[in-house]
Amino acid sequence: MAVAVRKPLKEGISLHALGVICGLTAGVWLGAAEAPTKLVNAGFSPFAVSLCMVAGVFTARWTFPTLLKGTSYVFADLSEKKHLIIWALLAGALWAVANTLTVFAIRDVGLAVAFPMWNANSLIGLFWGRILFCELKGASAKNIGKVVVGAVAIVIAAVMLGFSTLHGASTGQHAVRGIVAALGASLMWGTMYVPYRKAYLSGLNPLSFVTAFTVGELGTVLALTLALDGGVHSSAFQLFRTPGVLFWLFLGGFVWVVGDLFQQFAAKYLGIGRGIPLSNTNQLWGLAWGALVFGELATADRAHMLLVIGGSVFMILGALAISTAVASAKEHSSTNEAVLRECNRYGLDYHRTILAQAGDEFSGREEKRRWWDYAIVLAATAVFVILGIHAVVPPLPMNLRWIAILAVILIASLAAGGWNLYRRTRFS
Repeated sequence: MAVAVRKPLKEGISLHALGVICGLTAGVWLGAAEAPTKLVNAGFSPFAVSLCMVAGVFTARWTFPTLLKGTSYVFADLSEKKHLIIWALLAGALWAVANTLTVFAIRDVGLAVAFPMWNANSLIGLFWGRILFCELKGASAKNIGKVVVGAVAIVIAAVMLGFSTLHGASTGQHAVRGIVAALGASLMWGTMYVPYRKAYLSGLNPLSFVTAFTVGELGTVLALTLALDGGVHSSAFQLFRTPGVLFWLFLGGFVWVVGDLFQQFAAKYLGIGRGIPLSNTNQLWGLAWGALVFGELATADRAHMLLVIGGSVFMILGALAISTAVASAKEHSSTNEAVLRECNRYGLDYHRTILAQAGDEFSGREEKRRWWDYAIVLAATAVFVILGIHAVVPPLPMNLRWIAILAVILIASLAAGGWNLYRRTRFS
């Protein structure tokens, strides 16, 4: 049967450039998402914080695919590639475990110290991308050098930025436990990118992937809370009865979803070896929120400030190196071989999969919105509005002026990334 191909609205920028924009936008939003988890310092259980944040994630993850594509599109996409549902659920479970570990890490060693440790996940993702999906196979030595050196530079920069705040309360008696938690999160997140890449080599839309993904993450974090945090007596369920605090954790989940969606598109169009290190520039933005909003560098001396400057420069140079490592024809050929392998394994149409993997959707998949689509969006919006009405300012010292400045940057990056995605692929 002939396949009709829908051309993008405009050719516009290249897919490489689009992936770079998505990766950097993901960094801005993912860096901001962890700020609300500092509420753990107010005495809440890490499991409680994680469960409430994931509840916000669940609400937002269903909203965005419904808003942008409609449930008919999403379920048609998943039904064509049923084998990927289990992979999406697995990825969600890994995310939930990692996210819970990050809350422990933040509690024990602080946000700015924990961030660089779990951001080593980019090197783990680079390893899996090369071993399992032939990423960088056929690439020139120059491009391999740019990607590898860039990824290592970003990790080194993250370590420098983390050490810039290693003073005062950051080295408490539970520091070792916090470090182990952060490294465990790194391993979980680095491995989580394997299902990402597998899904996108099979032509699955990121919006469809995250719809199944969110079921795995919510189920896992709920199971962890019931098993390890007092069951039905967990403080998580007390938090659910505290809307003044709950709003901020739901907001953190919402911000994370936006960042993760851009990260998903970056992984699709650049691969995990390039896309994940770019999204891990969130360390810069995490430091900005920690230092400028919460005052984590208020007592920093000259040596610590030099680490901040040096780490920032290293991270920018690493991102620049990866951004300029455009895949060659030989590397694209290796990617197509990986796509063919997935198609042969699961009985997929190679031509259709190549088109979908490149963002050129084929016709025949309905994107019409149903009444329940609008009901889902309205219900999710109502949850945030109701919680927002009852929200109270957390008992933490915060700089409101810097919150406003960083919020403007968030909105500007969303506008730029969203417009380019729509213009080039219509969120495909």
